[in-house]
Amino acid sequence: VQLQASGGGSVQAGGSLRLSCAASGRSFSSTGMGWFRQAPEKEREFVAGIGGSAGSTSYADSVKDRFTITRDKAWNMVYLQMNNLKPEDTAVYYCAASLITGTRGPYAYWGRGTQVTVSS
Repeated sequence: VQLQASGGGSVQAGGSLRLSCAASGRSFSSTGMGWFRQAPEKEREFVAGIGGSAGSTSYADSVKDRFTITRDKAWNMVYLQMNNLKPEDTAVYYCAASLITGTRGPYAYWGRGTQVTVSS
């Protein structure tokens, strides 16, 4: 199983980015997927998750109303639309896949991260 995240970059505060994560090796169409991030000298934290059924979602309070997680089950992909980015959103972002249907894992598979840098 491989998870490949892409779409990171550098933007100014208030800008937007869309992260993508492509999963291969097995289908995650009925299980949860999510995004995490890790800023320098901080622990990895949950950002957003999407369940395996009915498209239920969950967000960290810090990104609620700014970030949106979606998925394309047919293509085994998950996306994170990030709007109104803030400098404190700067981090390496990781996608993850679960073996159960919940929106917050636990997650069994992890991809390599993609860097997001937001300047003020």
